[in-house]
Amino acid sequence: MFSPSLTKKKLIAFLLFLLYVGGAFLIAQNEPRSYVANKVIGKINIDGKADESSWQKAKWTNTFIDIEGVKVPKYKTQVKMLWDDVNLYFFAQLEEPHVWASLKQRDTIIFYNNDFEIFIDPEGDTHNYYEYEMNALNTIWDLFLSKPYRNNGRILGGWDFKGLQSAVHVQGTLNNPTDIDKGWSVEIAIPWSFVTEPGGKTKIPKNEFWRINFSRVNWDFSLNKGKYARKKDKKGNFLHENNWVWSPQGVINMHEPEHWGYVYFSEEEVGVNTSFTIPKDEHIKWYLYQLFRNYSKDGKADLKIGKLILGEYIIPDIHTYEFGWTISVKSPFTNKLLSVTNEGKFKAQ
Repeated sequence: MFSPSLTKKKLIAFLLFLLYVGGAFLIAQNEPRSYVANKVIGKINIDGKADESSWQKAKWTNTFIDIEGVKVPKYKTQVKMLWDDVNLYFFAQLEEPHVWASLKQRDTIIFYNNDFEIFIDPEGDTHNYYEYEMNALNTIWDLFLSKPYRNNGRILGGWDFKGLQSAVHVQGTLNNPTDIDKGWSVEIAIPWSFVTEPGGKTKIPKNEFWRINFSRVNWDFSLNKGKYARKKDKKGNFLHENNWVWSPQGVINMHEPEHWGYVYFSEEEVGVNTSFTIPKDEHIKWYLYQLFRNYSKDGKADLKIGKLILGEYIIPDIHTYEFGWTISVKSPFTNKLLSVTNEGKFKAQ
């Protein structure tokens, strides 16, 4: 028979083991997806078809999943990425039996049609990020956001990616309800210069990563005199759209950039198998943003409990000021001070 002290020690050890396993499981479940974008060989012609050898060698991302990360979408979507010294390239294939679009004016609200969307946060701090949307007519809406909507950021809807190239290829017939289509593909080239400050030198993130995500909005439709339109319920209200994404957000909101995926820009040419591991400090960052969201919502955050992350207990502090607050912790992996402010901005010092 075990002594009380020995039983207590074993119980504590067992509970710590469960906490470790549970924590590791939660981390794995919540981990954003990642992708390695290799360098182009030769030239890319933006025609929506991806016939070039570089595209043929490039790997697909994971297939898209519902934005909350649970349901499998009705139609398949995948993306490829490449880069060279001038542009960042995207190719997406969207399975769709009825390809339709009606919006033709640039910088209108494109997601009122079925669309494909790109979100880019170069610094990975959830501030000063970019959004791009396009429909099957190749109508574009590109915009700059100083902060997410939750932080009352400034939205520049008239901002443009200078030198952008884009094309759509329909595998079927556009806006024809009498046949069944295979889908549509999009090809996009965005010059690196979009992140260049006035008078500055363009810095290409070679062997570095950016936070990026992709979204696809897909509507149920009805036909009115042979024309497609978003479907309405019996009360005349539009049915909710389907939101399908590359890296799941966990909520129906693309504007929580801390959930976006990781794209690593390898200097290796396409065709070379390059590996990328998300840095350990990023795991701590996810936890800090969890606390940030909780504290922003109701002023509560379980800081004292902490969390087991990659074998280390992370117990952040919160510092309140007259005009705000900061949640921070020193990383046991890099010794950097990691913090998220009440404005949602991440810093590593």
